[in-house]
Amino acid sequence: MKLVIGNKAYSSWSLRGWLACKQSGIPFDEVVVPLYDADWDRRREGAEFAPSSGKVPILWDGDDTVVWDSLAIIEYLADKVGRDRFWPESDSARAMARSMAAEMHSSFTALRRKHPMNCRQQFAATIPDNDVLSELARIMELWAQARARFGGEGAYLFGDFSAADIMYAPVVTRIFTYQLPIARFAGPYLDAVVQHPWMQEWIAGAQEEDWVLEQFEQPAA
Repeated sequence: MKLVIGNKAYSSWSLRGWLACKQSGIPFDEVVVPLYDADWDRRREGAEFAPSSGKVPILWDGDDTVVWDSLAIIEYLADKVGRDRFWPESDSARAMARSMAAEMHSSFTALRRKHPMNCRQQFAATIPDNDVLSELARIMELWAQARARFGGEGAYLFGDFSAADIMYAPVVTRIFTYQLPIARFAGPYLDAVVQHPWMQEWIAGAQEEDWVLEQFEQPAA
């Protein structure tokens, strides 16, 4: 398999696709392409990007099978290796995990727009806009329900590291980057995610990148 991703410092959807590949346990080649550089428009028109219309991440499994969109990559890999590697076992837990992943996929646009991912920076804390605070409150509510109902003795939302944690991992980085307000219970979960060996590997890779995108190197809009 080959996974094409954008800058590790900035590309939140690439992080999700990359974590999904790690979770699958299947060996894969990683190809990092710098977003928005001088060659970006030309590169994204190439055959490698054609199925996704130039978006990352994009997963090639051999020459003929291609999957784009992070949630689709999670589901494709779950089909290949067994769904229990990605999703909780019980019907009720799995239903909640899938719903949370889908809500992350489609929602929280103010948080994404005003606090873009930059996992090699930490800005001074400021009071977020009301729409961001509302979205953070919803995320805290989801995390609290998952932890209370299904977290058990594990460190993650549903006990073991799962697709739900993969989908919310970029939110964790944003909370650290912008020092966003969180509920007290969430602190240990944030630490567990950011200290996960795969997250540490990703963050180390981001630190080593030379590419700088000034639009993502500023405090919150």
